[in-house]
Amino acid sequence: MSRILKLVALVLIVIGMGALVFGIVGRGFTGSDQQKPGSSQSTTRGKAQVGGPFQLLDKNGAEVTDMNYRGKYMLVYFGYTFCPDVCPTSLGEMSDAMDLLSPAQREKVVPIFISVDPARDTPEVVGDYVTHFHESMVGLSGTVEGVTAAAKAYRAYFSLGDADAQGNYPVDHTSYTYLMGPDGQFVTAFRHATPGKKIAEALASMF
Repeated sequence: MSRILKLVALVLIVIGMGALVFGIVGRGFTGSDQQKPGSSQSTTRGKAQVGGPFQLLDKNGAEVTDMNYRGKYMLVYFGYTFCPDVCPTSLGEMSDAMDLLSPAQREKVVPIFISVDPARDTPEVVGDYVTHFHESMVGLSGTVEGVTAAAKAYRAYFSLGDADAQGNYPVDHTSYTYLMGPDGQFVTAFRHATPGKKIAEALASMF
């Protein structure tokens, strides 16, 4: 083989290896194929290690675990009540999705908001907050350890920012809405600002 042919072969091998690595890294947290342009979801049912046991508190301070919702689909969002725009937008779309379902379909779904700011978001505060979005929405908080464990199980990132002179601080956090099946297994994840109509359509296709 001539030196030129050897060089061409080497270049092709390098390109091929690079494409393979890029394809693996580009799959993201779900382990599924890369998201298609314009798509609001990233997913493959049951293949992603997302979700798991959690122990949190409801608005009355009673312990709630993931087992409380077995048999129903869960729409799970991690955020905080002081969030100025991202959280209200996502919860608003979740609320729209619930309203677009039939009464019978809504009985099969529970929308859940989990606060990642338990220092300010007591169970009572979170419970009151979600009532502004949908009557069926559940607000959960808990100990720092409980909230951190739940976020870790869902691969949801959050980080508290620096407080200002008044003690207020932002919280950087993942803005996915996770859809979990009646068996507690991951189904799909909706990106921030996914229209409620698309979420409702995805849910309706499962029934």
